[in-house]
Amino acid sequence: MTAVRALNADLLSRFATIVGERYAVTDPLEQQAYLVEQRDLWHGRTPLVLRPGSTEEVAAILKLANETRTVIIPQGGNTGLVGGQVPDESGSQIILSLKRLDRIREVDATSNTMTCEAGVVLVNAQQAADAADRLFPLSLGAEGSCTIGGNLSSNAGGTGALAYGIARDLVVGLEVVLADGRILRGLNKLKKDNTGYDLKNLFVGAEGTLGVITAAVLKLFPKPRARERAFVGLSSPEAALTLLNLTKEHAGGAVTGFEFMPRIGLEFVLTHAPGTRDPLGGTHPWYVLIELSSVARTGLREVMEELLGAALESGLIEDATIADSLDQGVAFWRLRELLAEVQRFEGGSIKHDVSVPVNAVPELVARGVAAGEKLIPGCRPVPFGHLGDGNVHFNFSQPLGADKDAFLDRWEELNEVIHAIVAEFGGSISAEHGIGQLKREGLRKVKDPVAYDLMRTLKRTLDPNGILNPGKVL
Repeated sequence: MTAVRALNADLLSRFATIVGERYAVTDPLEQQAYLVEQRDLWHGRTPLVLRPGSTEEVAAILKLANETRTVIIPQGGNTGLVGGQVPDESGSQIILSLKRLDRIREVDATSNTMTCEAGVVLVNAQQAADAADRLFPLSLGAEGSCTIGGNLSSNAGGTGALAYGIARDLVVGLEVVLADGRILRGLNKLKKDNTGYDLKNLFVGAEGTLGVITAAVLKLFPKPRARERAFVGLSSPEAALTLLNLTKEHAGGAVTGFEFMPRIGLEFVLTHAPGTRDPLGGTHPWYVLIELSSVARTGLREVMEELLGAALESGLIEDATIADSLDQGVAFWRLRELLAEVQRFEGGSIKHDVSVPVNAVPELVARGVAAGEKLIPGCRPVPFGHLGDGNVHFNFSQPLGADKDAFLDRWEELNEVIHAIVAEFGGSISAEHGIGQLKREGLRKVKDPVAYDLMRTLKRTLDPNGILNPGKVL
C-alpha cells in the first residue's frame, strides 16, 4: 500500500499544469505555512503545494497521483493538533491545499441546510448562517482559520457539542473525491434517504485517508433569540457534575454550554492574557461556565436566576455571576477559550484529549491528577473542557523551573498513564482532535481488534495504492 514513485521534474510539471503555475507553490519560503503545524511538533518537506480551485481539479490531481503512486497530503486550515495535515520529511509528498475551494454554494433557510466547499473558513460559515437568520453551531477556538473540510475530516467537537452534536452530527451530505479521481456526488439535503449504506460517515473523521472532502451540506438551526451566561465558582468536579444535572433539570434543552476549569487554568489566563479579569470576587478551586440559549425572547434570565439561586441555597456552589451584557458574556467565554493557548507561557505542556462517560469525569480527574503528580513530581495538572459531553483536555504544565525538553520527553510515558485510566472507564483517547501521527500507535493498542481490522480493510479498498495521507490514523 505504500506509494513508491519518485517525484521527478516532469511529473511535478504535470501536477502543476492541472492548477496553473500561479497555484503551484514551489518557493520554500511560501511553502513554510503549509509545512509546520501550530504546536511546532511536526515539520515536513514538499516539492510542491497544489491549490486547486474546483472539485474537478482535485479529481484530476488524485487521478494522476493514483496512476503514478504519488503521495498526496490533504490540508485545510492547518490548525490540526495531531499532525494529520503535515507531510513527512522525505520531500516526496505533495500537499493538496483546499483553501481555494471557499465558496458557500447555497444557504437554504427553509430546509435548514447550507452547502459549503471544503475551504470555507468556519467563522465565514457561521456568519453566512447568521445572515439567513439561522445558526451553524460548530464552534472552535480556531474558528477564524480552520476550514469546513478540516473540521469534517477530523470530526471536530467544540463547545456546541453538548446541545448540537459534533461535526459528524451536523452533516447531511458530502461531495468527496476518491483516491482514483472519481467524484462521489452526495450533496443531498434529504432528512430521509434509506437507499443503502450511509457512505458519508466513512469520510467524516477519516482525516483524508479514504478520500478528499470537497463540499458538504451542513445542518442549520433556528437562531437563538436569547442567551444567558453565568460564571460559577465551586469546590470540586463532583459539585460541577451535580450542577450539570441540576442545570438540565431547570433548563432542559436550553443548555448549550457547560464548561469546567480549575483555578490554576484561570490564573494562567489572567496572568498571560491582557484585558482579562476574574469575574468573581474570591478564589475557588473550580469554575463552571454555563450557557443557556432559547428561541424565545423572554424568560431565560429567570431560568438562570432560579437555577443559581437553588444551587447557592443548597451549598452546591460558592459564588456565581450572570453576564449583564453581550460583551460580558463574550468575556466569560474568552476565559475558557484561552486556556489551551496560554499554557505555552508556562513552559512545556503535555496534552490529552480524552472522553469518558459524563458520570466518570470527577473520578478521571482525581485519579489522573494523582497519577500525573506521582509520575512527574511538581507537574501542574490543568484538566478542563466540555463537562456536558465528557470531553476532558487533561493537560499537564511542566514543574516550575524544570527543563522544558526533559519534561516533554516524557510525553508518551504520561500519555500511557492517563490513557490507561481512560480505558478503565471505556473512554476514548481522542475525543475531538483526531488521531493523525500523534495517536496512531495508541489507536492500535486500544481499538477493538475487529474494528481496527475493518478500518484497514476500508483503507485498502478505497486507497489500494496508499496515496492518501499515509502514516496517519493507521
